[in-house]
Amino acid sequence: MAYSSWFSRLRSSSRTIYANFRNPGFKTNHTNPINTTDVVTSTKPILSWSSSLLPLALAVSAGSLAIHVQTNPSLCDSFDVDARGVSVGGKGSTEFVVKGSHKDIPRELLDELKAICQDNMTMDYEERYIHGKPQNSFHKAVNIPDVVVFPRSEEEVSKIVKSCDMHKVPIVPYGGATSIEGHTLSPHGGVCIDMTLMKSVKALHVEDMDVVVEPGIGWLELNEYLEPYGLFFPLDPGPGATIGGMCATRCSGSLAVRYGTMRDNVINLKVVLANGDVVKTGSRARKSAAGYDLTRLVIGSEGTLGVITEVTLRLQKIPQYSVVAMCNFPTIKDAADVAIATMLSGIQVSRVELLDEVQVKAINIANGKNLPEAPTLMFEFIGTEAYSREQALIVQRIASEHNSSDFVFTEDPQAKKELWKIRKEALWACFAMEPSFEAMISDVCVPLSHLAELISKSKQQLDASSLICPVVAHAGDGNFHTIILFDPINDEHRREAERLNHFMVRTALKMEGTCTGEHGVGTGKMKYLEEELGIEALQTMKRIKTVLDPNNIMNPGKLIPPHVCF
Repeated sequence: MAYSSWFSRLRSSSRTIYANFRNPGFKTNHTNPINTTDVVTSTKPILSWSSSLLPLALAVSAGSLAIHVQTNPSLCDSFDVDARGVSVGGKGSTEFVVKGSHKDIPRELLDELKAICQDNMTMDYEERYIHGKPQNSFHKAVNIPDVVVFPRSEEEVSKIVKSCDMHKVPIVPYGGATSIEGHTLSPHGGVCIDMTLMKSVKALHVEDMDVVVEPGIGWLELNEYLEPYGLFFPLDPGPGATIGGMCATRCSGSLAVRYGTMRDNVINLKVVLANGDVVKTGSRARKSAAGYDLTRLVIGSEGTLGVITEVTLRLQKIPQYSVVAMCNFPTIKDAADVAIATMLSGIQVSRVELLDEVQVKAINIANGKNLPEAPTLMFEFIGTEAYSREQALIVQRIASEHNSSDFVFTEDPQAKKELWKIRKEALWACFAMEPSFEAMISDVCVPLSHLAELISKSKQQLDASSLICPVVAHAGDGNFHTIILFDPINDEHRREAERLNHFMVRTALKMEGTCTGEHGVGTGKMKYLEEELGIEALQTMKRIKTVLDPNNIMNPGKLIPPHVCF
């Protein structure tokens, strides 16, 4: 069988790359095993909608105050400008270092934080630097947090936020440190709230197929906990991502083509607002038409509206059976065309992943593999044994009509695990090609019918560039990433990386796509939002932010471009 020789190539000289290519310097002495409780309980009052700020914010977002508000500098963020007079993070910005103002934290606030957190806080420079520099991102800021706190409960988070609001000191929530668009930078200093000690499974409802968790638990840890119950949480971003951060960035992953994104898999949240109030965004019912959809307002808000302290997640049954298939193509357009044709055929695949020849080469270098270095599609089919095999054969026929070669599939559990492992570690594999370089990662997403055209146009630019630019795509939903490797101290490299990224974003927007399919905005994508969404949408976001966070302490300088006023 063709599979046997292919899998022997895959397994040969296998070695783990995650530890080798991720920053080895990250350490923490704050560890806490996953805790579980049988039921959700709370001794703290939860605000009713009538007493919270959220209905007012949504009313404002609808424009009810617009007729009374004129453009007012007090309702704009203060911002720096570059040498061309362009606001940093605003339209046309090419700045890589996020600027910000800084003032010393009052002694009174430090005393209050010490009383709240006891020993679970630090002002150690190395710890503050690690929390102020994203581990997998080229984005930097002029400042780092002044203090890092590690709350253990929702009550502690509420007290921390309330104290910071009273002293008007910025807050930056922090999870698994896997975000790549500068979400956890602290350009204004302030307090970094590290949520990793809050990692309990608070309640599992097997018959309802949902689970209530704290935000610090990782999706991998959660699925280990759920496996004995025959359940799993289907979103699978990068290894190390936590549930709270996944909510904040509205992430997805390779399984989104089957199960949807984070917004489709969160039932409700508990959130600490800027004034310290705790709000629950909904019930545990699978559907509800009661009031504003506050859950989806918070999902994707990137810590700018509140700090997530509890998440109720929708779960899925672990598939009865699965088949994983791979095939190669002469061009990346052929591969993208097969992904589109597969989706149009009505086959309910659970994964459709595309890797270009550069990405496969990186995998070979990093893992000691001998995979064919050609554009490659990876599929996963789930269901009964007969149904999964039938789907694989149908896709094999589709692929054969688009110049495919070496179509192989496996049902072996270890082989399937190995395949998805190397796919999930694609980013770190790229660093094997240029260990001292950094990565600018595109995240464009377009309507599926435009995917082949977008990838083809992008590849022309990427192949002509002097930089190494591997491509990996969630081809089933029109989302693809280019990992642009560049020397951070080489200005020419920086300009070329920015040019390539800019080209792909602008091309995607012309196709009615988005600058970010799953990574979020942070500081890196703010400059594209007005072109994508329009100034009216951004002003509406600004109104919501201003009502919920009048002192602008919640992750300031992120998501909403600084030039947006109302």
